[in-house]
Amino acid sequence: MAELQWLGVIRHGQSTGNVLAQQAEQDGLEEIAIPERDADVPLSDLGREQAAAAGRWIAGLPTGERPHVAVVSPYLRTRQTAELALAGTGIPAVFDERLRDRELGVIDLLTTRGVEARLPQEAARRRRLGRFYYRPPGGESWADVLLRLRSLLGDVRSEHPGGRVVLFGHEAVIMLVRYLVEGLDEASLTELAHATALGNCSLSSWRSDGDGLRPERFNAPSSHDPEDPVHLWVG
Repeated sequence: MAELQWLGVIRHGQSTGNVLAQQAEQDGLEEIAIPERDADVPLSDLGREQAAAAGRWIAGLPTGERPHVAVVSPYLRTRQTAELALAGTGIPAVFDERLRDRELGVIDLLTTRGVEARLPQEAARRRRLGRFYYRPPGGESWADVLLRLRSLLGDVRSEHPGGRVVLFGHEAVIMLVRYLVEGLDEASLTELAHATALGNCSLSSWRSDGDGLRPERFNAPSSHDPEDPVHLWVG
């Protein structure tokens, strides 16, 4: 199977859910008061600015360096990010549910404190199993998400041999794409996740060296202008 020339992954811009989740954790609350279902959480005003900043970076790339196609999670915050970042570029976008965020099941909308207080058995099970294999009832483990991402990347490689593809996704998706592309193991991935806070609209990318995809950048602002708001938020 022919390898891609370049693969990039852009996290969605700051969402209203990011803001509410961060505030709930800071305030020591048990529950995050997000009114929408996860698939319908929109970008915040700052998130829209971040997506537009990413768009300025993409538009400024030389023609030969631009992505040929974008594959986008169907969640609203990701679709809005892609729409703003790709506006006027002519880069086609397709939506694929395999890029959706990890489903959290019964722990959805609970803070760390909330899981400990309301679902202590689940909290203990999560500590025992670790985030790679822990599957909350009604939700997904990282291993579950990897199944759909393996399928997605296989299709992307077969449909765009020698191509340049950018994915628009979510925090867990980006970590797990790196796991797959770079051949990491559970311990390396867990250490990386503990040490890294992925920025909204951050860009991670890999470039072909003829023998496969090699890391190019990780968690980098998808804008080269330090005045752009893409640099102002990690969360």
